[in-house]
Amino acid sequence: MHDLTGFQRDLLYITAGMTEPHGLAIKEELEEYYGTEIQHGRLYPNLDTLVEKGLVEKGEIDKRTNSYNVTNRGDRELKAREDWKKQYIEL
Repeated sequence: MHDLTGFQRDLLYITAGMTEPHGLAIKEELEEYYGTEIQHGRLYPNLDTLVEKGLVEKGEIDKRTNSYNVTNRGDRELKAREDWKKQYIEL
């Protein structure tokens, strides 16, 4: 998790919080959070990085739509990140 960019961490958090995450839905959530348009050329390469790192699993919903689900490793990394943050801030 320490080697991810802030954008990649946001992608991981959003993907973990969605019921049926797919590229367009993830993009829409990011755009709402950032308040600006997210280009496909930024979104999909970063999702692919998360897949390559074993944090997200990429599947196929249909010929045009991929699904993205957080792996067990991704869940562990998210939990470890939250535990680490709690050392410094308490909400």
